[in-house]
Amino acid sequence: MSNFYKIILTILVFTLTYAIYEQLNKSSKKPKRLTCQNKTITFEKINQIKNLDKAQKLLQSNNYTLFSKIEYSKYMKSNLINLLNIKQANKKINDVIAKHITLNKKEDKKIIIDYYIYENDKKDKGKKGAKSKKYAGYLVFEFKYKNQLLYKIQSDYMSIKAEDIEERMNCIIKSFLSIKSY
Repeated sequence: MSNFYKIILTILVFTLTYAIYEQLNKSSKKPKRLTCQNKTITFEKINQIKNLDKAQKLLQSNNYTLFSKIEYSKYMKSNLINLLNIKQANKKINDVIAKHITLNKKEDKKIIIDYYIYENDKKDKGKKGAKSKKYAGYLVFEFKYKNQLLYKIQSDYMSIKAEDIEERMNCIIKSFLSIKSY
């Protein structure tokens, strides 16, 4: 009879240990605010709510300044270099923003949109694992007002032909404009 209890106790301890292990190691994926953020890996951080409403209104009234750069791959032959330059990228983002302009009212203050496009350099020796080589690159956007970072977002693009960059830009602008300040 005592062997029976030992077996039951062993099974019980094993089951509890396994359940605790699974609970500790389950992925804690934070739900995305917008469906477009689920298309690719997207990270966002709201740094400051205080001036967010004013900054959103400035963007929607065509009062913004762009700062941009593109970082092409260095170790592998760049696919992006022949497809997209700064002038073309700025045209894409300006076209995306134009769809969200509701009022053309000039203001003294402007929102700063500081962004860069990074081409994933798949031959970079610092890349770890196959997952880091799946995406074609990513976009990082910072929205600033009065020299304060309000919002930062990073979103991967998947097409090596850069066909989805404008779509990712649209998602980024929608993400910024959808933040509610209370």
